[in-house]
Amino acid sequence: MAKPPYSAASERNSEPIARVLQRELRDCGDVLEIGSGTGQHAVFMGGRMPSLRWQTSDLQDTHAWIRSLIETSQRQNVLPPLLLDMRAPVYRGKSFDAVYSSNTMHIMSEEAVGNMIPFVASVLKPGGRFCYYGPFKRGGQFTTESNEAFDHSLRAQDALMGLRELETIDTMAAANGLRQQRIYAMPANNLLIVWQRTPAPGK
Repeated sequence: MAKPPYSAASERNSEPIARVLQRELRDCGDVLEIGSGTGQHAVFMGGRMPSLRWQTSDLQDTHAWIRSLIETSQRQNVLPPLLLDMRAPVYRGKSFDAVYSSNTMHIMSEEAVGNMIPFVASVLKPGGRFCYYGPFKRGGQFTTESNEAFDHSLRAQDALMGLRELETIDTMAAANGLRQQRIYAMPANNLLIVWQRTPAPGK
């Protein structure tokens, strides 16, 4: 098999993301990553946080690459990928203490994003956290010219892609029992948002 693909962006942002996740996931055990891509974040975070069991996932065509990187890294706490497609997510298994995803919402359709939020809520344990890293629009506006240019480039590739409104995501999250806890400003005009699943009534 050819050498797994390499993402320079994943290499650059792994360290700042890890610093936040080490704080946010310090009391977690099982973490699901949605859209593991090249697998670089999974392997990096697995090394920095060996107490976590990091479950990778993505579309089928990325699985061989992710498996190869996990095997090369010999990270025993990073698990082979599950097949998860947010266009029609299906999962039957244990719940997770946390869900993590990076740079996925803007390459999904709005419909897939709309599926992702309730899916995350459904697989999180009560009190579990959803940590998401990526660029957003806020208050109907692009926060920087570079993010606006990025949005235009995405939509030129596929009209279904594009930066999402943070307020819209927050509304969907709240409707599914996910309450925003913290927003971290990250390098390259990105944000890392943390939502927490609220306990069911009476719990």
